[in-house]
Amino acid sequence: MTDHSDTVLQALRQAPAFADVQQVDSITRLGGMTNLVYRVEFQGTSVIVRIPGEGTEDYIDRAVEDHNARAAARAGVSPEVLFARPETGLMISRTVPDIETMTPALFQSRAGSPARAGKALAKLHGSGEQFQFRFELFSMIDDYLKILATKDVNLPEGYHDVVAAADPVKQALASAVLPLAPCHCDPLCENFLDDGTIMWIVDWEYSGMNDPLWDVGDLSVEAGLNEAQDAELMEAYFGRPPTAAETGRMVIYKAMCDLLWTLWGLIQHADDNPAEDFWAYATERFARCKALMQDPAFGAHVAAVKKG
Repeated sequence: MTDHSDTVLQALRQAPAFADVQQVDSITRLGGMTNLVYRVEFQGTSVIVRIPGEGTEDYIDRAVEDHNARAAARAGVSPEVLFARPETGLMISRTVPDIETMTPALFQSRAGSPARAGKALAKLHGSGEQFQFRFELFSMIDDYLKILATKDVNLPEGYHDVVAAADPVKQALASAVLPLAPCHCDPLCENFLDDGTIMWIVDWEYSGMNDPLWDVGDLSVEAGLNEAQDAELMEAYFGRPPTAAETGRMVIYKAMCDLLWTLWGLIQHADDNPAEDFWAYATERFARCKALMQDPAFGAHVAAVKKG
């Protein structure tokens, strides 16, 4: 048992199907940067209990998350949601057996990981499911800046200059005819569960309709994929080599996800989230974003997207 056993049991019993559970065999704390996540074993059943972190209601719509998580389960890429209480953020889902929770190191060491992730994302994006919420990159940047304006935290030096320098990116994306698909939008490595044959995807807090190549580019950043692994990911995703415009969108989103998640990290820092050093998280992402945008090849990728 954990020190949170009473809290977890109380959460579990909110689900009508588990209201009469008096004791469990084990409670195991799992990863989670902003939430408390536990695997609970009892009576031959295994479930995941997610208790939302304090302050997450400022930037996560739990009703949207519930809808999208159920849609992702119907798409066959995510575990079944057994119970959710959007007004509080509690969610209970079925455990996926015999999996490894992915990390950047595992994406490097488990053969075929980029390809399996690419196939999982393609399955989600091509499912025909409709997610609630439209993930609007530059609107979200503005929203996060508004949240940060209410908190006692400084932006990394030069942040607004980089946002201004991203205007050609914004124009290129606006001029292109981009597909919209149900997207995860926050593809941390730890949100991928691998059994060696297929990957499952979990945690739909930031999900919405988006350009599907956001997920591909963001995952590349999170997993620290090299050029060969990017090619493996993209070919598995498309089932063919990508075009110059498709590669351009993926590379653009590698920079833009770091620009956005810099602000998210600063919100966590301002909220004193103890999960990790979020100031270091934010400044590292910002530095990586600047480096990619200053790479001489970046402008060619933007031009390829604009050309289509």
